[in-house]
Formats: sequence, C-alpha cells, structure tokens
Amino acid sequence: MDAVWHTPFEYRWVLWGLIPWTIFALGIWRYRAMGNKRFSISQLPALRQKSWRQQLKRFSPLLPWLSGVCILFALAGPYERVQEEKVKGEGIDIFISLDLSASMLARDFEPNRLEVAKNVAADFSLRRPFDRIGVAAFAGEAYTVTPLTTDKQVITRFIQQLNVGQLKDGTAIGMGLATAVNRLSESDNPSRVIILLTDGVNNSGYIAPRTAMEIARQKGIKVYTIGVGTRGQAPVPYAKRNGKYAYRMAKVDLDEALLQEIAQQTGGLYFRAQNEQELKSIYAEIDQLEKSEVELEVIQRNVPALFPFVLSAGCLLLIWSLLHLWILKLWP
Repeated sequence: MDAVWHTPFEYRWVLWGLIPWTIFALGIWRYRAMGNKRFSISQLPALRQKSWRQQLKRFSPLLPWLSGVCILFALAGPYERVQEEKVKGEGIDIFISLDLSASMLARDFEPNRLEVAKNVAADFSLRRPFDRIGVAAFAGEAYTVTPLTTDKQVITRFIQQLNVGQLKDGTAIGMGLATAVNRLSESDNPSRVIILLTDGVNNSGYIAPRTAMEIARQKGIKVYTIGVGTRGQAPVPYAKRNGKYAYRMAKVDLDEALLQEIAQQTGGLYFRAQNEQELKSIYAEIDQLEKSEVELEVIQRNVPALFPFVLSAGCLLLIWSLLHLWILKLWP
C-alpha cells in the first residue's frame, strides 16, 4: 500500500502569513541597524571589540520573530491524527498445554526441546492479538500457568518462566489435557481450542488421557496434538549430578497413536515435530486453520495540537523580555 502524506495543519493558508511577517521583521531590523550606525569616531575602538552584550543585542530580534512564527503555526490549526481500533465479534479461546517432564531437556533440539517449545508458543500467542490465550503445564501432575487472557506480554512472560523441575517428574498427558479442558469449560465462547505438546508416553496422573479426550469431545473443544522429538535415538537426560543433568543416547518413546486418537476424536489434527523449523511450521499451520472471525473498525480523528506552539511563543517572548529588562538594560 502506498503511503499517503497528511498535512498536520487544518488551515494551511494561514502559513502564507510567514512571508509578510518575515518582511516586516526584516524591515524593523534594518531600520534599527541603520539608526545604530550613527556614532562618533571616539567610539571606534569599542565597536571593533564587541562584547557579549552587544552580540546578544544584535541577535535578540530573532526571539520575537520566532515567537510570531510559533503563533502563526498555532493559528494554522495543527493537529495529530489519532487512530482508534474497535473490535467487533469474539476471537478464539486457546489453551496451550506444555510438557515439563525431564525428557523435554533432550538435545535433539537446540538448546533443548523445552526452550524451543516455549519460544515458538510465545511467538504464536503474539500473532493472535484478538484471541484469549491460557497456558497449562504438566509433568507428573498439572497446573494452570495463566488463565485465559488477551495480555500477550503476560502470557509470554509466564511461558518463559517454565522449567523442568517445577512439577513432580513424569508424563501425565491426561492431566495436562484435563486441566486445559477444565479452564475452557468456564468459557462460553463457541470457538475453543487446545494445543497439547508432549514428547513422551502417559505414565502418571489420576486422569486417563481418553477420559479427558471424551470430556473435550462432549464440550466441543478441538484439540491439536503435537509430538516432539526425532525418530530413533536422541541425547536425553538420565541422571542429575552436581545440579546438572547427564545425557546419553536413548530411543525416543512417543505415543503417537494416542495423540492421533485425541486429535481425531475432538476434530483437531496431530503433528510430529522433529526439529525447530517443523515446530514453527506446525504452529503456523494451526494459526492459519484457526482464524479469528472478528471485524476491525478503524476510526480516525484529529486532535488539536496547538499547545506546544503557544507555549513556545510565550517562552520566547519571556526570554526576550528578560534579556531587555535585566541583561541588555534597554528599558528603564
């Protein structure tokens, strides 16, 4: 789209007054300069070395001229164009449920699966300005990180604070799904979506994944499932020594059949991400599939902005007056 330049003045014709005002000011200045040329020969040495006061006297007429320029700009009706956006309709309620089990520290992603998953999820939320987004986390248990909100900065901050070790270790897929379903059940928005990301097999929790899946299906909540991890083997943590995990190559164990079933039964899709780029592409595809049906009304209005010009004119006149009263001492 071509950029359109808008004048910041409502009455531009007033600015033509700058020409006669400048001519008038120059005339006054020349008249005073001619008058100051009448001096005696005895004054020549003093005139050769002009003091700072004489220099100020020479350039002080610029101040009232600039003040008049500011007044003309104020009379020209300066304004600021303010754009307001009004959103009609509702976005989508989305809950992101992230796996925080120790295996998410596997280094088949750089630097590990969890850091990539957090960054991509945060970027996804920032691309959804009209949607309410919430976050849940699960390992051996699950909890709500942040409820549904449109404050994307809050969402991003809470996502980045997620780390392995905040929950009892394990992979409670059913708990992670149930937590998100429970939160979305409180919403009356007809468009509700869960993005469930995990890299393992359900081995913890007191809610079975298929039980949570059935509740989501009955409530009309669509679930997109994402399995992360390369096929085959990957460097995964197996023990913690001196506060740091030790790594070894191990088979990536991911229950794809369960994730596919959850997605199919709830009307969503299953995706497999083997690297960061694939995970970004998955979120981009979900972003395209789940479009927010909102109408954006843009309202533009002009707000007067003459105060800075009026203030500048007053300050210039005040400075000019102070110069003549106390410094140049031209007035009695």
